[in-house]
Amino acid sequence: MALRGLSCCARFVLQHHHAVLRGAVQSGCFRCRVGAKRHLLSEDVVKLQDFQQRKLAVAHQVSGPKSHYFDTVNQKMEKNELILKDELKLLLHLCQSPEDMVTARNAIYRYHEENRNVAFGEFRFGPLFMRLCYELGMEDMAVSTLTDRTLKGFFSDGTSFNIAIDMLFTKGCYEEALEVVGEMKTQGVPFNKDTFTLAFATCYKLNTLKSYRICLALMEEGQTKGTLIPRHAYCCAVALALKQNDTERAQSIYSHIMSTDSRLCQNLRVLMLVKAGSIKDAVAALTTALLSKSSVFVRKPEFSQEVVDVLKEASADGPWELQVEQVVRRLQQAGQVTAQSMDDLLCHTPSGKRRPLGILEEVRKRGNSRRTMRPLRSTLLSE
Repeated sequence: MALRGLSCCARFVLQHHHAVLRGAVQSGCFRCRVGAKRHLLSEDVVKLQDFQQRKLAVAHQVSGPKSHYFDTVNQKMEKNELILKDELKLLLHLCQSPEDMVTARNAIYRYHEENRNVAFGEFRFGPLFMRLCYELGMEDMAVSTLTDRTLKGFFSDGTSFNIAIDMLFTKGCYEEALEVVGEMKTQGVPFNKDTFTLAFATCYKLNTLKSYRICLALMEEGQTKGTLIPRHAYCCAVALALKQNDTERAQSIYSHIMSTDSRLCQNLRVLMLVKAGSIKDAVAALTTALLSKSSVFVRKPEFSQEVVDVLKEASADGPWELQVEQVVRRLQQAGQVTAQSMDDLLCHTPSGKRRPLGILEEVRKRGNSRRTMRPLRSTLLSE
């Protein structure tokens, strides 16, 4: 009876979530709980807030105490009974503590054992589990589960790995993050643009000869395969090359960046010029930024105090010392010198993309998915 109740509740939540989710958001009862600031992936990728809204909607739909559903799943596992897809979805959305996560992970092992040779269809449990680990600060469980070979095929998507790497990066666990990158490659999960950014940034943070070689190898492999490597990833690789005193390689990597008008790129360019001994060109770059005739509504180029200090140190007691002091002083007076370090600029959370209102209206009016022909409201528990 209890097992039938769990299955019925799971189906009920899938069918009738929409009004509750809308009411929860409009009433302001939802409060986002983010345990740590993300540094590289935007909310569009991690989707933690969206996931927490879905959890809240599910919590409003279920009847009775949460422990009832966890006890029921534990009983099914003890009796070696089948774990249904909707039951696992519901269980994951009810997780609120590390103890809950232990039950959820055991259920995942059982579900994967029963369905390892069956396609999971459209739904992917991996990102859901990783968001739970992110929310609860359980990076150790995330890594151990991702790298467990008995679950091979369960985390078949790049999103799961990217969320885990971002979580480890945020916690400063760079060695572990690089291990996850290696595991992703070992399992044959394709890298996307977010993976390259995370991997290169992790290598930059480690700043060892080994991590530098790994960064270069991943970059060359991506270029050979024609994979899109984003500007942010290239910037991390350039910064790492400069830290490794490989100015020539840094310039070569920089040449692959299609658009170099960002603040980060301009700072890296000045650093490369200084490292290469081209003080004259560095001064010219700063002067050009100072004399920029862009609109008053366009933010003028800003340079890190760290970059300015490197330039001043390199020009000390040299023929360009006076010119450097003059241009730096003018930049400071114009408010174009920022206290942000290069590390701050590199490890910056990008802003999420805003979805055009027209698309939202179209989705609302359409009702059914064009791809699945299923009601769009049935995606409450979707990835």
